[in-house]
Amino acid sequence: MPDREIYEFAIIRLVPKVERGEFLNIGVILFSKRLKYLAIKYHIDQVRLEAFSKEVDLQEIIDNLKAWDVICQGGADGGPIGKLEMHERFRWLTATRSTVIQCSAVHPGRSNDPQKVLDELLENFVL
Repeated sequence: MPDREIYEFAIIRLVPKVERGEFLNIGVILFSKRLKYLAIKYHIDQVRLEAFSKEVDLQEIIDNLKAWDVICQGGADGGPIGKLEMHERFRWLTATRSTVIQCSAVHPGRSNDPQKVLDELLENFVL
């Protein structure tokens, strides 16, 4: 079996009240330098979200996640961050921040099928 390539991932979290530190897992971001892969997948369960926090503007969260997706794809549509190298975009997106959308620590893995891993991570940590 050929060597599998290293990837890195983080869980995307919704933190409605940053000061409380409570969160819902809503997505995954995955990066592999050798496979030239950077993508996110997300899913927001509206019923679960409303039970967790009634103060969250769902459309604002979706708009922000769509912006993350555009940045992952790279290019001018992603603004100044979208023009960075792939690894720089990943680091920028997964950087520690005190905002409503945050990421877990970055974790490594090995695979030659990053899309499959992304789907599995979403299933295991979000759905």
